[in-house]
Amino acid sequence: MGLGVRAAPFTYVAHALAVAAAVMVLVWAIHFRGGLAIEATNKNLIFNVHPVLMLIGYIIIGSEAIMVYKVFPTLKHDTAKLVHLILHGIALVLGAVGIYFAFKNHNESGIANLYSLHSWLGIGTITLYGIQWIFGFVTFFFPGAAPNLRRSLLPWHILFGLFVYILALANAELGFLEKLTFLESSGLDKYGTEAFLVNFTALVVVLFGASVVVAAVAPARLEEPQGYAPIPEN
Repeated sequence: MGLGVRAAPFTYVAHALAVAAAVMVLVWAIHFRGGLAIEATNKNLIFNVHPVLMLIGYIIIGSEAIMVYKVFPTLKHDTAKLVHLILHGIALVLGAVGIYFAFKNHNESGIANLYSLHSWLGIGTITLYGIQWIFGFVTFFFPGAAPNLRRSLLPWHILFGLFVYILALANAELGFLEKLTFLESSGLDKYGTEAFLVNFTALVVVLFGASVVVAAVAPARLEEPQGYAPIPEN
């Protein structure tokens, strides 16, 4: 049974929320946390690259890859598939770089690595994302599986992709919670502007992710045209 709604309105909402989330995380990192740096005496500036890249580079660009079929429903299928592949590849690379900066900050600050659920899920999620990308490339792009096999694997590719995406969103929420908890335990005002900004950013990311998921499973038109279908019913 279909949702009975078109994907387009949800893509509009998702894009508006993506802009809001990107602005909010940049304000947090630059205005409240002091800025971004690849190398710095203040190691916190190195860490600040992590949430920016993970949200804007990993989650938002990955979301654009998911929605490309619905944002441009009249785009040739092969072109949309290529854009989908490239955007996911960019998101994967930027996500890996974002994780690198978390490790760099920890190593240069004498902080232990991989001790929290957030870090465990982060490594697991980026690994699953990479597996999903390789699977999609080999099966649907080059060399490409037989048409019948591609049709049978497509629902599983979509389902697994949405699972990894939701896992990434959940881990982002853990990341906001973990960082804010550390800051508050170090003296940050629990009811101050920065604390509210972090919490509201996390809420916007939840709403953004929900909009993307609905856009992904809803048809581009109420009567889906031939070509890409979000989740085949049969």
